[in-house]
Amino acid sequence: MDRWIAATHGAALRRAPSPVAVDLGYGAAPWTAVELLARLRTVAPRVRVVGVEIEPARVAAAKPYEREGLTFRHGGFEVPVPERPTLIRAANVLRQYDEAEVADVWARLCARLAPATSDSRCTFGGTLGGTPGGDFGGGLLVEGTCDEIGRRHVWVALGPEGPRTVTFATRLGSLDRPSDLAERLPKALIHRNIPGEPVHAFLRDFDRAWAGAAPYASYGARQRWIRAVRDLTADWPVTDGPTRWRQGEVTVAWGALAPRR
Repeated sequence: MDRWIAATHGAALRRAPSPVAVDLGYGAAPWTAVELLARLRTVAPRVRVVGVEIEPARVAAAKPYEREGLTFRHGGFEVPVPERPTLIRAANVLRQYDEAEVADVWARLCARLAPATSDSRCTFGGTLGGTPGGDFGGGLLVEGTCDEIGRRHVWVALGPEGPRTVTFATRLGSLDRPSDLAERLPKALIHRNIPGEPVHAFLRDFDRAWAGAAPYASYGARQRWIRAVRDLTADWPVTDGPTRWRQGEVTVAWGALAPRR
C-alpha cells in the first residue's frame, strides 16, 4: 500500500505547500507510521506524518518514537490535525464495523481531506457511488484490509468527491489464484462477493484469465500475473499499467465493482 501511495500520490504530496499524511488507527505499535514516513519522504521530502489512535495508551507508548516529521495524537474519525491532510491511510480499521456504516465513515474522512477542484462533488449517498478513477486533485483516502504480514491486500482509494478505484495487491509467490484475495476485500465489498455482484464477477473473470495464462508460469508468477491482467483489460476498466502489474497489483475503477443496491 505504501509503495502504491508513493507512486500514485507522490506528485500531489510534492505539490502541497505543507503536506500532511495521517496513519489512522496505526495499532498497538507505531511501526506503520514510522515506515509510512520513510516511504513517503523518498518522493516528498517535506511530508509530515501524524499517527492517530483511539486508545490513549497506544498514543503514550508511541510518543518516544516521535521525531522531526512524525507525531502521534489521540483521536478517531474526526482526524484531529489542524490542517486538511493530503493523505489519510486507514488499513484494517473498518473490519469491525458493519457494512452499512462504511459510507458514513468514508464521507466523514473525505470531508477532512485537502479539497479538490471547485467543481468536484461528493457522491457517497446511499449507494457508495463515486467517480470511476483518475487524478481529480485534492487529498486521498486509502482504506483497505490486509493479512497479518501484508502478503494480500485490497484497498479503495477515495478523493473528496468519493471513491475512485479499487486495488488488488499480492505477494505473487503466495498466490494460488486471484480470488484468494477475496478474504481481504474491504468492508464495503467483502459481503458482496456473491453471484450477481460486480466484485464476484471480476474475481471470477480474474481466475479465468489466470488459468488461461498458465503457460506463462514457466517464466514466473510475475509474468503470469501480467498476462492475466492484460487479458482482463478487455472487459474491465483497469486504470494502471504494466509498471504496477509487475508489483503484483491491479487497479480497477470503483464504478465497475461498486455494490448493487
